Amino acid sequence: MKGNILVINPGSTSTKIAYYEDGQQKFETNLSHSAEEISRFESVMHQGCMRRDAIVDFLTVNGVTLDSVDLIMARGGLITPIQTGVYEVTEDMRSALIEGRNGVHACNLSALIADDLAAEINRMRAEKGMEGVCKAYIADAPTSDDMLPELKISGHPAFERRPAFHTLNSRAMVRRYARNVGKTSKDVTVIVAHMGGGTSVSLHKGGCVIDVNDALGGDGPMSPERAGSVPAFPLVEMCFSGKYTKAEVKKMLVGKGGAVAHLGTNDFREVAARAQAGEPAFVEFLKAFCISVAKYIGAVATVVGGKVDAIILTGGIAYGKTITMPIKEMVEFIAPVEVYPGENEMESLAENGYGILAGEFEIKYYHR
Repeated sequence: MKGNILVINPGSTSTKIAYYEDGQQKFETNLSHSAEEISRFESVMHQGCMRRDAIVDFLTVNGVTLDSVDLIMARGGLITPIQTGVYEVTEDMRSALIEGRNGVHACNLSALIADDLAAEINRMRAEKGMEGVCKAYIADAPTSDDMLPELKISGHPAFERRPAFHTLNSRAMVRRYARNVGKTSKDVTVIVAHMGGGTSVSLHKGGCVIDVNDALGGDGPMSPERAGSVPAFPLVEMCFSGKYTKAEVKKMLVGKGGAVAHLGTNDFREVAARAQAGEPAFVEFLKAFCISVAKYIGAVATVVGGKVDAIILTGGIAYGKTITMPIKEMVEFIAPVEVYPGENEMESLAENGYGILAGEFEIKYYHR
């Protein structure tokens, strides 16, 4: 693999970056932004210049000249739902991210920063008479949508099912599995359960994600901080009780749900350790979590008549065997279970970048 790739992945209080030369990671770091720095800005969308400067300063200190970067991969932001795949950053995409049409999050800055850096790199290269044009891309945005139309239908037209999931890592793990068995992602049918801050269970067939839950919107299994699907009538009663604001109810579903609500912690290492120590509340919750993931895996398997090549357990929680083993025991009657722990976002973005340089991926374009 030839070429130098910079990977950018902003979070709420930090910016992850990684640098690759000819397929080898030279470094990966997390640039922290202090509360004092962040407080100077009206919103996260005003932090672009600050974060961009921090990236350039770090590269310079570590001996990377900006004009040596051939391609920049950025984490996809919250844009209008698009098909999975790689997209070149365009003015239409920039406008959508700046306006926050599908929500505002630090990840919206990623493509903007990448595109600004690419423009600066091209200016520097032109001045030096260097060949090659640097471009910025995103891959597998979290709002990617390949769902079959019939799978978007819920029991009422006012509540259409929509996807919001760990697209980047889930698709990368399918490619990893396919390579391991001598196939491509288009040749396999795989269910991926990504277990992290949120939990998504996605069904991959023919290179597309044909079914998945809304891991950010109260649909699917529970997680450390999210309630997942909950009984509808008690939720309705709560909303009209006058005891809670709209924001408070939403926080119960996303942010203060799951393990946080039941056990007061979002650290699944603590949950697993205290369950192993025999604390009843932790034992019961861990069983409930594993069952909720296994039930959803079983549910999406029915979409393809149970004809599944593999089930992949991934995400940060997949490091814990006290969690992966019970899930495996419940679902391995459907298909063999593979465990690929970790978030793998930076490696996944780099993999997509080298696929672009090698001409292996179709470049797509976002339109307003």
